[in-house]
Amino acid sequence: MSRYRYGAYEDGPDPLAPPYDVRDALDAMGDSVLDGTRPDEALRDLLRRGLGDPQGRMPNVRGLDDMLRQVRERRRALRDRGRLDGTLEEARALLDTAIGQERAELFPDPGDEARLREAELDTLPSDTSQAIRRLSDYDWRSDAARQTFERLKDLLRREVLDAQFQGMKQALENQDPAAIERVKNMMGALNEMLDRDARGEHTQEDFDRFMDEYGDMFPDNPQNLEELVDSLARRAAAMDRLLASLSPEQRAELAGLMEQAMQDAGLAMEMTRLGDALRTLRPDLGWGQAEQMTGEDPLGMGDATTALAELADLSELEAALGQDYPGARLDDIDEDAVRRALGRQAVDDLAALRRIEAELERQGYLRRNRGKLELTPKAVRRLGETALRRVFAQLTTGRQGDHDQRDAGQAGELTGASREWRFGDEQPLDVVRTVSNAIRRSAMEDGARPAAPVDAPAVSTLKVVEPAPPDTGGLKPGGVRLGVDDFEVHETERRTGAAVCLLVDLSYSMVLRGTWAVAKQTTLALHTLVTSKFPQDAIQIIGFSNYARVLHPTEMAGLDWDMVQGTNLHHALMIAGRHLDRHPDFEPIVLVVTDGEPTAHLRPDGRSLFDYPPSTDTLVLTLAEVDKMTRRGACMNFFMLAEDRRLVSFVEEVARRNGGRVFAPDAERLGEYVVSDYLRVRRGRR
Repeated sequence: MSRYRYGAYEDGPDPLAPPYDVRDALDAMGDSVLDGTRPDEALRDLLRRGLGDPQGRMPNVRGLDDMLRQVRERRRALRDRGRLDGTLEEARALLDTAIGQERAELFPDPGDEARLREAELDTLPSDTSQAIRRLSDYDWRSDAARQTFERLKDLLRREVLDAQFQGMKQALENQDPAAIERVKNMMGALNEMLDRDARGEHTQEDFDRFMDEYGDMFPDNPQNLEELVDSLARRAAAMDRLLASLSPEQRAELAGLMEQAMQDAGLAMEMTRLGDALRTLRPDLGWGQAEQMTGEDPLGMGDATTALAELADLSELEAALGQDYPGARLDDIDEDAVRRALGRQAVDDLAALRRIEAELERQGYLRRNRGKLELTPKAVRRLGETALRRVFAQLTTGRQGDHDQRDAGQAGELTGASREWRFGDEQPLDVVRTVSNAIRRSAMEDGARPAAPVDAPAVSTLKVVEPAPPDTGGLKPGGVRLGVDDFEVHETERRTGAAVCLLVDLSYSMVLRGTWAVAKQTTLALHTLVTSKFPQDAIQIIGFSNYARVLHPTEMAGLDWDMVQGTNLHHALMIAGRHLDRHPDFEPIVLVVTDGEPTAHLRPDGRSLFDYPPSTDTLVLTLAEVDKMTRRGACMNFFMLAEDRRLVSFVEEVARRNGGRVFAPDAERLGEYVVSDYLRVRRGRR
């Protein structure tokens, strides 16, 4: 018997998985685009803010700004961690302790030798490193002083090596000469490997052999020479910044201590070779830049170097998260640096942001044209659907969709419902419902009385099956008689075509009044409604400022306002009139969204003429186009986004001449008013 095991698909991405849902991301980005932001800036703002999904279709994603805030908080915490001169302070304390112990041993001795030793101690330099160099050959009489001095030298050796090789301080805790010798061998092998790499002779096998022997000295477990060099160079650069951050006296003193410690351990030459090689390989790490620490607790050299190295990483991460340089991409952000600084959750959030950016392009919502990010027609359709959905959310449920005539003929569209056939109906026959009615009626009649004889006439019935053989005594088994009352027809609706013109003011005053974004949203919402629910309608969007022009929805989504003078409604009505004339059999609908009276018109030579206050010619020519609209039977409805005296006077005159209506909605409810008025006209109730 065959057995089958089922489990998660592991051979790449799940081929049956639904597409990654970026609709909320696109909607959030679209709000910024409709408000006048360029698509690339809108995407960058979205990535900065992050994304919260109230519908739960995708998890909440922290934005770059939140990560940036955490990085800055981490930098402040590191700066408050302590002072950089901790090793100097501890070395001075141990030196003073050793000298004090030696003086205590010499004081009871009345001999001249004791006095000479005291004189030598009195003449020690104030510089700690020079004092240690002078005392390196001193024959300590006090055993306690000798042990303290050895502790001092061991401290410096461990701190200096830990500053270069993280974790070395703990490895050398026991002062084992063999351990020091192994460190020396490791540094020699490392320098030799770097020399081979400089000559182009290094191989991965060389690195693997090196790590097999000395891998325990590198807790970050580098996988190749490049990763090892990067780790060592960052610590070396941090040590260099530590020295640069001290005062000149402290810097000279600590440098002297480091040099003395490496000489005592026999590592000075190898350490110098390594430092020079690392600086050559990674000159971009900010060597010698000072860093200000504000804490009170003293830090050892290794701990201070670790803090400075982390500060440098955070500084680079802060710049990458800021994305404030030309050509910035999320791929510039180092995932390992994010993990070290902010943890695993931040890495997941970064991956989600990268996926949003990639999926918007992959799913066809964004495209790059000559390096410029653009919305695609698919994205504009989505924005229109979202705008329409928001408009309908503001409308009462009873008002949605009530716009059809149900006495249509055969050319109408099926509604999915049926009704009884009436004389004169041209709708197609609903065969299933008709036969079902006949079966139910026949079953009821058969249960109420005996079957009729074969030769008995059927009154007002149609026999639609072949008659049974004469010897059956009745109908063929399974036969059904259809009566007139059984017939049902499909219900259809006739949607009369409409020629729709939406005239939108593009003048700069729309921006100043904060109505620019809602005007664009309304335009997209109406266009989506017409093209999706009333495809037989012909809609044209016309924008006007000093001139008027026909706008495509894709163009409208990313359209900027016009920094020009003039509200040329005269030109817009001329273009709208041509659209209506191309559809003479359609019901004409003209909707005008504006925040100002006409202040410009077209001259006979085709150029625009602006005048404020509006000239008599502008008003006369504009009202003449209104009269033409009236003769075409077009009802013009105005949506005023301001209540200026001249605008109110003008639209009242238009309403008197044309019979249209005037609305003064709040900007937030503009879409509701425009869509409702369109549906009202489509229902035929002017």
